[in-house]
This record gives sequence, structure tokens and C-alpha cells, in this order.
Amino acid sequence: MARYLITGGAGFLGINLIRYLLERGHQITSLDFADFDYADVAGKVSVHRGDIRDRAAVERAMARVDIVVHTAAALPLYSRHDIFTTDIDGTRNIVDVAYEKGVKRVIHISSTAVYGIPDHHPLYEDDKLTGVGPYGIAKIEAENVCLEYRAKGMCIPIIRPKSFIGPERLGVFALFYDWAMEGRGFPIIGSGNNRYQYLDVEDVCQAVYLCATGDCTRVNDTFNIGAKEFGTVKEDFQAVLDYAGFGKQVVPFPAAPMIWALRMLEALGLSPLYKWVYETVSKDSFVSIEKAEKVLGFKPKYSNKQALIRNYQWYVDHIGEIKNAAGVSHRVPWKQGALRLAKVFF
Repeated sequence: MARYLITGGAGFLGINLIRYLLERGHQITSLDFADFDYADVAGKVSVHRGDIRDRAAVERAMARVDIVVHTAAALPLYSRHDIFTTDIDGTRNIVDVAYEKGVKRVIHISSTAVYGIPDHHPLYEDDKLTGVGPYGIAKIEAENVCLEYRAKGMCIPIIRPKSFIGPERLGVFALFYDWAMEGRGFPIIGSGNNRYQYLDVEDVCQAVYLCATGDCTRVNDTFNIGAKEFGTVKEDFQAVLDYAGFGKQVVPFPAAPMIWALRMLEALGLSPLYKWVYETVSKDSFVSIEKAEKVLGFKPKYSNKQALIRNYQWYVDHIGEIKNAAGVSHRVPWKQGALRLAKVFF
């Protein structure tokens, strides 16, 4: 039995990972500045309320810990200042305190956003890194911090997951699920014939656990993870509309005018969609998971369609609990802004 610290433990990935580890008999500490409001694990987790930018809070939470899983991050809708101080400075706090305390290993959750808007697919771990916007830039710098401490002898596996979904995931996906549940079609940018890989959160937990339990000489590396089975955007999102049962269809729109319109709405603060979402959704976006399969033994359980449908059903089952939630985390539905007006056409 190992003692884990989960940074961002109150978040979407954090709570799913906590449940996954508890099922396997481990002791868990959570560090997050948000409320830890999960009744199903109450009393089973040592909860610390604090910000990873606060070194003293990190030191308190990391007492008597064997393994750290660093999931905490400021998402793209946060301010540039918060993204940089949280994702870069906060990451340095985590790995530096772990280094001083002799923690066995730190597993860092990065993102495929580090590849920017690429010109080829699939993407491999040694491809060029290009940050798009503050979030992409910060994620690259956070990885560099990890590499700095890996060079000092620490075991720091880095995981680059595709966008992952599943129980508790809302954010931008709640926009789509809301429309599907109300019996509406869904507009997509471009033809929808591009392949866009997602990932189920349970498969993220699997990859983390493989990095936590594997031989450090093998896992002390960087790994892409994503669904093994995925189709086109049109096919995968149509599966959710078919499951919803209203006979609605995905409706493709020319990419260029939609992107320009979303740029203007974002600039005016009238849309929750940010550049990395709308600039990439009409293009192929998938990574090779061969390295994770070979080195970690990673075996994704869910396809794109299965993950999307599983997430949609969770949304439907919990709509009464979440409909009035607000914020910019993945655990709340983002405000639709001007996009809500487009509903009447679908």
C-alpha cells in the first residue's frame, strides 16, 4: 500500500484518480484550493485546502507521501498570470518539495497541447513542441521543470493525454451534451471528416497507475496516451446524438467563417470556446500511443464513442445537481454565451 498525494484532487481527473486508487487499497491525500465535496469518499481521504503556488501548503500536504500525482493546473480560460504562476511556478513547488522530502516519484500530467497546431499525424513524443497561447506555453515550461529534476535523479514520468472525458467531466463538453439532451442537432466546424482522438478518464487513471507501479528505469519517460479506437468527428459525435434518441444529426459548417466568428466572440467575451479548441477541431488530431503500449503495457478500455456516450449518460443522470453550477473548471458546465442563441436553428 502506497501513500499518494493528488494535487488538484477536487478536480475532474483528481476525483476519478482518487476513487481508482482507493479501490486498490492506497492511502490518499488531496491538495486543492477548491472545496472537496465528494460524499462517496468522505472520511477516506486526507484533505488539504491550499494552492500549489503556496510552498508552505505544499510542504504540509506532502508529509509522509510516497508518490505524487500532479494533476493541478490553471486551464486555458484562466488569466495569463494565473496560468503561468500555477502551471509553471506551482509545478516547480511540487517537484522541488518532493525532491527535498525524498519522495519516490512524481507523475506529472501534461497535455498534448504542447504540440500546438501540428502539420502531421500521428504525433510522437519526440515531435517538436509548440505552445499555442498561455496554456500551451506553460505546459511546455512545466515539462522543462520536470526534466530539470529528472536530471537530478528523480523519477518523474510525464503523461501527455488527449482531451479526456468521463464521469464528472463537463466544461466545453457540457455545451454539446446540453444540446443533445434537448433533442437538438449539433454544428461542427468543417466537414467533420477529420479524425480527432479523445480518451476516457478511466484510461488516464490506468496510465497513471502503470507509471506509479512500474520499474522506474522504464517509466521515467514521457508518454502520449489516447483512445486506441477513434473515428471522424462526425462519426463519434453522431454516436451521442443517436444514443440521445431524437433522430438529430451533426451539421457541418465551413471552417473559415465559423473560426472567424468564434475569434470575434472570444475577443468580446461572448463565447466559452478558446483558440486551441476551435482552431484544431476541424483538423486531424491524434497521437501515437505505441510507446505507452510497449513500455507501460497501456491498454485503453474505451473507444471515442464509448467514452463520449459514457460521459453523456453521466451528464443526463446528474443534470439536477449541476445545472446551476458556474466556473471555468472541467467539473462545471461552461456558460454558453452567444452560442445559446444558435440553438433555435437546430
